[in-house]
Parts: sequence; structure tokens; C-alpha cells
Amino acid sequence: MTRARQDRLLGLLARDGDWATAATLADALGVTPRSIRSYVTAVNARVATGIAIESGPQGYRAGPDASAALRSNGSMDASTPRDRLHLLVRALLDSPDGVDVFETADSLHVSSATLDADLARVRGLLGGTELTLERSASRARLRGTEMAQRRLLSRLAHDEMDAGSFDLEALRRTLGDASVGARAFGPFKTELAAELGALGYFVNEYGIADVVMHIAIAADRVAQHRALDADAGEASPANAEVAAILRRLVGRDLGVELGSAELQHLASLVLTRVVAPGATAPKMHVRERLDPEVEGAVRDIVAEAASEFLVDIVHDDFILRLALHVQNLRLRAREQAWSRNPLTRSLKSTYPMIFEVAVFIANGLHERLGIPLLDDEIAYIAMHVGGRLERSRRADQLLTATIVCPGYYELHELLRSSVDRSLGQAIEVTGVETRVDPDWSSIDTDLVLTTIDPGAAVPGDRIVRIQPFLTDGDIERVQAAAGRIRRGRRLARLRAELERYFEPSAFVRGLDASGEDDIIRRLGSMLVERGVIDDDYVERAIQREHLSSTAFTDALAVPHALGMTATRTAIAVGIADPSIPWGEGRVQVVALVAFSETDREAFQTVFEQLVEVFSERESVQRIVRRGTDFAAFLDELVAVVDG
Repeated sequence: MTRARQDRLLGLLARDGDWATAATLADALGVTPRSIRSYVTAVNARVATGIAIESGPQGYRAGPDASAALRSNGSMDASTPRDRLHLLVRALLDSPDGVDVFETADSLHVSSATLDADLARVRGLLGGTELTLERSASRARLRGTEMAQRRLLSRLAHDEMDAGSFDLEALRRTLGDASVGARAFGPFKTELAAELGALGYFVNEYGIADVVMHIAIAADRVAQHRALDADAGEASPANAEVAAILRRLVGRDLGVELGSAELQHLASLVLTRVVAPGATAPKMHVRERLDPEVEGAVRDIVAEAASEFLVDIVHDDFILRLALHVQNLRLRAREQAWSRNPLTRSLKSTYPMIFEVAVFIANGLHERLGIPLLDDEIAYIAMHVGGRLERSRRADQLLTATIVCPGYYELHELLRSSVDRSLGQAIEVTGVETRVDPDWSSIDTDLVLTTIDPGAAVPGDRIVRIQPFLTDGDIERVQAAAGRIRRGRRLARLRAELERYFEPSAFVRGLDASGEDDIIRRLGSMLVERGVIDDDYVERAIQREHLSSTAFTDALAVPHALGMTATRTAIAVGIADPSIPWGEGRVQVVALVAFSETDREAFQTVFEQLVEVFSERESVQRIVRRGTDFAAFLDELVAVVDG
């Protein structure tokens, strides 16, 4: 039984909030239902006086103490391989002269052979850190710069966190219970954010905890006489301004005096991870700070993305803000100082189209500016894209509505005013009927909000009874009806598109865990045989998969190539029962989608709505269990779409 799988089980339940059967959870984790029951027992044992996971006739769901159970890791005691690995790395980092292998094995209560295996795992952990592990007789030591060692500490701390979140206990487990850095949270973070805001900066709350962690690591290392020895050089005015704040707060709250090299480094992290210039920021005009090369690259790539995906993102303010973010990203890439994003997983599963646009932009940045791709950094680009699209939503996306309210003084006017005020984000009132006997058949708006009974002769879910004086219950019913209409229309479009694009002869049941590349090639070969795509498209789909996993839900992967070069749009489907590994998770359905340029407008419908259908666990299980061949698969999928 592994701690990681227990945490993943708890994370799945906490994220969804609904009941899930043991069989469904077992599929998601790639274990047996019996293991799920064991995991539930172990997770509940973490909160002796509470309930982390509830059990019932419908299965399991997250309990009131789920969050506490996720955080209740306690102190590391070498009882698990991961804890032992972290303890060993921390010992190596704390000992410039290295550690004695046999003494360390005794202290961890393991054999020397086990510790040798752990040291091999340490070597695997050092990839990309510019550190090396040296072994001489009975001593092992790390070789590398102080900055590289801090990066390793940062990696350990992130490994202790769930989905990019951060907490004090994770930091203590990484740095040690007596660490100076363990006191870096609370007032320090609040005061830092307040002082940065007072300078006119917008503060990125998603990144500030990550930077405070680096400040905590720096304070801890300096307290151990392990300061940076690099030449500080001349700081920019903005860097000097932030450094002065850090010097004062760290000295007052943590009791540590940081040197100029430390302060410049940390101020640079703040400026590239946490803040963006606000309207009142002194001497911080965005264009003045931008490298023309970065701005030009971002402008070109955004234009390409807008054309490729038919999205409205070519706006100067969006391009400038994104370019500033990319410039900071390039600086972070040079120092391997990546920012974690706690919203990465939810952005990918909830807004797959927006995330796909971000992947396209990130790939262009990689090709033009040489910036590496990480899912967390792609998620920040997705947040920029989503913010721009939210601002540019067209008014015609609102549902239209007619109010039926027989005239009595200004009653109908008051009702319309109330509807506009309470529901203006969801519907647009285009007409008001004040007759007591309106011609119901002539009302053609999406919704009819009526204060009188339309009678049995007027069918349809678009009729919503409301009171002359709008109540909270009325608002909820209208919102629910609007939601049903939108979902119905989306799924109706999806059904038509899926029936058109699924390739009946490109269906495989019984995918094995041969790896993403082999599965993409297997599904792609069937579309190649039918002349839909060529081998180059298949290889580009594999390249796209390497950029960022296309497992957009806990059950579905949608591999595809960047670039809509298929002769026609077609979908090849593979089903795995039980689930197979894909990226960092597991899936049961793989839909290789080949898009053609002539069907560019269908991309968003197929892509987003397919992900929506397979985000519901019960629907997935129904489709997977009953979809024994293509005809049965399509029947079940259509049945799920139709509700």
C-alpha cells in the first residue's frame, strides 16, 4: 500500500465531491476494489477523531476531514521509501563533507544494501539540478553549487505538496523541524504582499507562496552559514526597491541578515514570479520593460494561435501582458526557477480548449525563444488566454428571454428591471408581453419567464414560472433552465459531430499498457490506412503528447497533432479495461482525433464536449463496460449525450 495512491484516492474524491464506487476508483488508480477499501481505512486512520472518507451504499466520498488528512503527513520517519529518500537527500545537503553510508543506514534502520539502492534513486533525482553524487569508500557527498542545492531543496518541498498547493508542514518536513524557514509563512507572507501592493504592483497569489518558500530556504541556508557567494553586481531600481523590503522583513520576522547576492536573487524571483506592473506602479510602463524580441515573438505566435483556433485573442493589452509574462518566464527558465500552479489540473480538465491554445503558444515560444515547456507554466499562459476570452465573450452567447407579465401599473417594468439585475449575466430580455392572453406560439425566444400559467397547450423546458416580484427561488429556477438549454444545445451539436466524425473501422478494444507512443501509432495506423492522415501526422501527434499530456480527465486522453492537416476530420477510438497509465494518471478511453482545416470550427465543439462527457465517472463506466464493439460504443455514447 503506497502513500501516493492513498493521497491520489483522497484527491480524486475531494475534487469531485460526489459518491464513487470502489470499482470506479479502482479503475482510476489501476488497482483492485479490495485495495481501495484498504486505502480508505488507512486514510481514515490519519484523522483518528474525524472522517476523511465517508462510506455508504453508493460507495465513497470525501468527508469533512479530507483536507486535514491530506495535510497529516507528520514527520518523516523513514517508514516509506519516499520519506527515506527525502531524509537521505536532506542529510547530504546538510553535510558539506558527506555522510557515512553505514552510519546513515543504521540511523534509518535499513541495511547497507537498501541504502545503496536509495543512493541510486538520489542520482535519479539529481537530473537537471547540476549536482552530482560522489561515492568514495564508505562516504557519499553531493557536489555542486549552493544555488543547485537550493533547487534540489525546492524540488523536495514540491514533492511533499499535493497538486501544487503549499503548507507549513511540507516545508518543515523538507527543511527540518528546527528550520528558520518554517516561520516564513503567516505574517511574513501577508506583509510582503501588502508592501508590494503599496508600490503599485499586482500580486500573483498563486505564485507568492512558492517564492516565500524560496525565501524560507535562503534564510535556513544562511543560518547554517551556506550563503550564496556570487557577485551581486549592480541591481536595477526595481530590484533594489524589492530587495530593501525583503531585507527589512527577513531581518525582523526571521532574525536572519541576508547578503546582497541573496537579496538580489530573491528580489529577482519576486519580480519574475509574483508581481506585474499595476496602473500606479512608478516607472513601470510595460513596453519600456519589454525586450523587443520577446514582444515580437509573442505577437506573431498569438496571431498564429488566433488563426489556428479561431479565437479572439489578438488584442494589444493581452499581447503586452502576455509578453511581459513570457519575458519573466525566460528569466526563470535560465535559472531553472519554475513556478508551480495549483490550478493546472483543473484548468486542463475544465477548459481543454483554452489549455490547447496555451500549448500551441508555449510550443511557439519554445521554437522561437528556446523556453522549455512545463505543464504548470503552460497553465499560467492558459490563465492569460482564458482571461482574454472571458473579456471578449460575444453578447450573442446570452440566451434570449421574453417576460410574460399582465400589465398592472408599472409591475412589468419592475419585473424586467429585477430580471436584468439578477440574471443579466445569463440571459438577455428581448421582449415583454403584458397581455393576459398572449400568443404563446409566436414567442420564439430561448426562454419564456411568465407570471401566469401558460396552460398544457404550451410544452417545453423553456417555460419558467416566476413571481411578479422576483424571488431567490425564481432566480435559481431560471438559472437551472438556462443551464439545461445550454447543455442540451452543446450535447446536440456534439452528437451530430461525433456521429459524423467517428470512424467505425478505427475502433480497438483491449488497449494494453504499451505506452503512449505505441498506442498513438496503433490508432493512427488505422486512419493512415484509410487515407485520413499520413505517417507525419502520427509522429506530430506523438510530439504534441510529449509537450503536455492529453489526458484531460481521469478517464480520457485525446491525442492529436498541432496543425489541422488531415484530409477530413476523423476519430479513432481505443478502450482499455482495466485502465492504463497515461502521463501522470490513468485512462480508459483514448480518442485519437485527426482534424482537417475545413472543419476548423468543429474543433472546439468536438474537443471540449468530448472531454465534458468523459468527465463524469458513471458515464465513463457505462460506455467502457457496454461498448464491446463500435456500434455498442456509439449507442452508449449517444445515450449518455442524450441523458
